[in-house]
Amino acid sequence: MLANHWLNGNDAKLSQSAQSKPDESAVTQLWSAPVTDATGKPQSLASFKGQPIVVNFWASWCGPCVEEMPALSQLQREYAKKGIRFVGLGVDSEKNVQAFLQKVHVAYPVYVTGFGGADLARAFGNTAGGLPFTVVIDAQGNVRSSKLGQIDPQALKQTLDAL
Repeated sequence: MLANHWLNGNDAKLSQSAQSKPDESAVTQLWSAPVTDATGKPQSLASFKGQPIVVNFWASWCGPCVEEMPALSQLQREYAKKGIRFVGLGVDSEKNVQAFLQKVHVAYPVYVTGFGGADLARAFGNTAGGLPFTVVIDAQGNVRSSKLGQIDPQALKQTLDAL
């Protein structure tokens, strides 16, 4: 069963079975993770370093992932003026992500991690390996919150307003 609550980066409750305390090097791993755009062109997430960022791990075959994308897109539009960036990391194939993006408009950049994205999500505490999984990182590179399962837009707004 997916956890359905936000976990603060310093919360002792992070040791629950579905999630554990994020690996200190998880953010470093994120900046150097091998990703491509939907056409297979290599990209770098390092350009997001130094900015508050919401990282959403998803897959085209994951119903809850697809359901939350309009809310994430709306939040990206709303928080862009505050300098908060959103990025989608597809734990999926380039072919699937490309086909998905041709059908569904997303207001933030989406990259392909392949199944290596699951290892990256585990570094952030997603020991269950479930999707969707969302991480909020502040401008200093600290994990402020993480969420296994669909986002609660209001809870995410509270976290973003505190950045």
